[in-house]
Amino acid sequence: MDTTDTSYTSGHLEEALDRVHASGPEREGWLSNHAPMVVEALTAHGRAGSVHRWLDLYQDKLEDFPDRIAPVTDDNWPSALGDPRRMADWTDYFSRSLAERPWKSVLAEWWPRLLPGLYGGATHTVIRVGHAVRALEAHANAPRLTELAHALGYWAARHQPVTGLVELPGAPTAADSLEVVPAIEPGHVGFRNRLAAVRRLPGWAHDVTDPDTAKERLTELVRAATHRYATHGHGEPTMLVHAATAPNAVLRTLDSLPRDQWVPSLHAAWTASAAVTSMYAPPAPVAYVPPARLTAEEVVERALAHGDEHVIKLTDTALDIGDEQALAAALRSVELSEPLT
Repeated sequence: MDTTDTSYTSGHLEEALDRVHASGPEREGWLSNHAPMVVEALTAHGRAGSVHRWLDLYQDKLEDFPDRIAPVTDDNWPSALGDPRRMADWTDYFSRSLAERPWKSVLAEWWPRLLPGLYGGATHTVIRVGHAVRALEAHANAPRLTELAHALGYWAARHQPVTGLVELPGAPTAADSLEVVPAIEPGHVGFRNRLAAVRRLPGWAHDVTDPDTAKERLTELVRAATHRYATHGHGEPTMLVHAATAPNAVLRTLDSLPRDQWVPSLHAAWTASAAVTSMYAPPAPVAYVPPARLTAEEVVERALAHGDEHVIKLTDTALDIGDEQALAAALRSVELSEPLT
């Protein structure tokens, strides 16, 4: 993805973010607002002219911004962490912080605090931050800084750690380690209940201590999880997208973080991807051959025409990888998902 493309600095993204920021980060008490992530992804891939039309279709899924309760401060923030009632308060806190300090300084301070809780909002919290960071790295301005404040605020309010996992033997590669992730017991409904049922996960890449190696292994994980969607996405076409997009959000953020945060970021991303795999993996894979060999541009067009937010975001990740199997995974998501109408 070439963020020097003039479409990425055309002003369309800023207009779309201004529209989105009047809305809250969730609807119906839990479901994430995907609009800021999708409009960033479309703009990043040269489709800035389509963001308002897509937002018009998505508009009915937006709800008003939540009410404020009490200010979050440097002294009382631990008591507000993980409290979804405080979404507006957290957004205000990060808006103030980003007005006073460089955005990378704020991110570096809060990333290690938030990273253990990246499961919040079904991992959409860290995914939204990843999109915001990519936009800022391309061109920093007020609407993009506001988006980072909203994204970090959402993550802080929905902060949800996972503890007590039993580590199982893994495999040398990310792909093989995902293959040995045990599925949770049947009968659990909903992301939070399924997440609570995850008890055992294989370890992977625990021997990594070097930041550059951590980045290489994280890239490997994103590629493996994306490829896997083509043959396993039928297990849950929407939720299994996050096995790839959550670690990719972490990968996108690495270069904006201090290098000493790269290794723990790898470990957190692996656990999240493996947990989602455990929660939604199908009993068996299916062979998948795409109906045609399409270019990356053609795959983007199909995803945009389909319109589903998860299809667009998986396509965005697939284009980061760029190989034929990744593009096949994006096409598979088009086939498995209900279109946005």
